[in-house]
Amino acid sequence: MIRSVVIVGGGTAGWMTASYLKAAFADRVDVTLVESAQVKRIGVGEATFSTLRHFFDYLGLDEADWLPKCAGGYKLGIRFENWSRQGEHFYHPFERLRTVQGFSLADWWLALGDRSKPFDRSCFITSALCEAKRAPRLMDGSLFVAGLDGDLAKSTLDEQRAQFPYAYHFDADEVARYLAGYATRLGAKHVVDDVKEVGQDSRGWISHVRTGSHGDIAGELFIDCTGFRGLLINKTLGAKFRSFQDVLPNNRAVALRVPREEATDMAPYTTATAMSAGWRWTIPLFRRNGNGYVYSDEFITPEEAEQELRAAVAPGKDELEANHIHMRIGRNEESWVRNCVAIGLSSAFVEPLESTGIFFIQHAIEQLVKHFPDQRWDPRQVGAYNARVAHAVDGVKEFLVLHYKAAQREDTPYWKEAKLRAMPEGLRERMAIAETRLLDEETVYPRYHGFESYSWNTMNLGLGHLPRTPQPALEHIDAGLARAEFARLRAEATEMVATLPSCYEYLASVND
Repeated sequence: MIRSVVIVGGGTAGWMTASYLKAAFADRVDVTLVESAQVKRIGVGEATFSTLRHFFDYLGLDEADWLPKCAGGYKLGIRFENWSRQGEHFYHPFERLRTVQGFSLADWWLALGDRSKPFDRSCFITSALCEAKRAPRLMDGSLFVAGLDGDLAKSTLDEQRAQFPYAYHFDADEVARYLAGYATRLGAKHVVDDVKEVGQDSRGWISHVRTGSHGDIAGELFIDCTGFRGLLINKTLGAKFRSFQDVLPNNRAVALRVPREEATDMAPYTTATAMSAGWRWTIPLFRRNGNGYVYSDEFITPEEAEQELRAAVAPGKDELEANHIHMRIGRNEESWVRNCVAIGLSSAFVEPLESTGIFFIQHAIEQLVKHFPDQRWDPRQVGAYNARVAHAVDGVKEFLVLHYKAAQREDTPYWKEAKLRAMPEGLRERMAIAETRLLDEETVYPRYHGFESYSWNTMNLGLGHLPRTPQPALEHIDAGLARAEFARLRAEATEMVATLPSCYEYLASVND
């Protein structure tokens, strides 16, 4: 039986891991987290998946308690701006497509040919809520979608059945601090010290970490949460890293924390705006925005990127400190090597587009608990863990490459290169299918990676990558029920916009 776990590195990954392990195993497993006071956290304004609610429910934490303490906001989806043409935008929401007579509303939208409203505003309610900057909850705290707001208890990603309608924005550093308090109250040991050396036994397994002031800290299972450094998994154990730069060129980011001029003007969505050599994020927190420019240094220098970002989001605010980040894009071939598991940036990262960073952490932690070892260190358990983590990352990689391949922009060297760059073979086949018909669960990336077919179709249609013709079958089906469903959707959206409070208004009520 494994009784001691040592986590090296704090931040979001480290404290999410420590919290979850203590919630899962209580006093039956000792958890020690070692973090340096000298290591600067990458943490910026962070956007998440809607499935993150499973994590907080597993810990027994109430949104009304933790979210205000972390400068939190709501995320109903992602707004993509200027990815096809300047001045155009569309939403990728947390909302499944409705079905009429066996075909999705997206199929009917293509067949009926009414392009007076864009695809997303025609087929989703959430787009209207985003446009009106509405919260997903009424002032009494009830969710605008009935039946989805129950206590999930100790549920996991595997048990996600319905599509929950929102995710979160928050300050990643504040979340780490909040979870540090939670984990230590449950008995996790917190050591603030520098790791000077990583000890290994005769087999090459990690035996201890040597710290500057606390001596040797021994354990049985070690978790590497040291970020892009990969101190344990790469530098000590030599795990091979598989770069994705052949298909995803962005390798740098520059971030700014920008106070909102009008605090109440708070959007319930992440914005991804195409730029000359990449794209820019806007993440609304309760009283400020997190902004960043993700780019490829093949096409722009860090200084030029910072200048372009400042001009877009903070003109005249030269006092704001810029945080430059060199990203390692790809994944370890194996995230579990010997008695070490890498979680977070030390395991994998596939750039911030679509907010997958926290999702990868949550998925890895859940899989670690499901595959937790004993003294046998069964290689089949380790292999199963590595396969699931790799599949999730590789699926996200394909989905993100689709964004660049389907986008219509070709106005700068960066966007021209995006069309010429290599493409994963599986994605090539999927995009060919999408020229004929919408994708379904049989034709998207087949392993679990967090995105359903409606997400793949939303990106294709929103970016202008449409099937050449609608489904021929719809020529033989009466469209009356579909037209009625479109009308019902518009009416529901109008009613919700009129009923729901603004995002800021609701969050201000829970921040009091």
